[in-house]
Amino acid sequence: MGFHPRPAMDYTTSYWEEFRQRDASPMGELLTEARLALVRRHYSGQVVDIGIGGGRFVEYAAAQGYDVNAEANEWLRQRDAYCDPYSRPVDAITCWDSLEHIPDPAALLAQVREWAFIAIPIFEEGDGVPASRHYKPGEHIWYFSHRGLVDWMKAHGFVCMEHNDAETELGREGIRSYAFMRVK
Repeated sequence: MGFHPRPAMDYTTSYWEEFRQRDASPMGELLTEARLALVRRHYSGQVVDIGIGGGRFVEYAAAQGYDVNAEANEWLRQRDAYCDPYSRPVDAITCWDSLEHIPDPAALLAQVREWAFIAIPIFEEGDGVPASRHYKPGEHIWYFSHRGLVDWMKAHGFVCMEHNDAETELGREGIRSYAFMRVK
């Protein structure tokens, strides 16, 4: 795993409409279906979607959500779906393309009692990171290989119950999906 020291980008600017459009696309529908299927294979309770994109997963899964963008959080509040997982423990989270953006993901994981579902760029070799389309200093702060992510999650009390390439098969280069269950 790797960490890029450039300060995190500013998420207060408006990108809400861009993500609403992405979520409304045919690819957005396929991704949401694949993500919901992963969650439901392992867990049937309430999840908190971290970094909600355009909100499609929150709608389809009847989930709660949390975002660093004010417009996204207002949308969640209007639906009575806002949940701050940093302020109280939650049973399960989803991090669809968001864990790699979080400056201190360990603080988030410390609040999760049961499950963490993650879709994230995975790198095969550290030397290939700067050449990857997923190398985005300031936006992507964390970079993981498969083994690095599994070991890092284990160090935080989670074991990998499933990993798959469903998103890559749908056309998202280098993205893997994971279901991690808390064991300690």
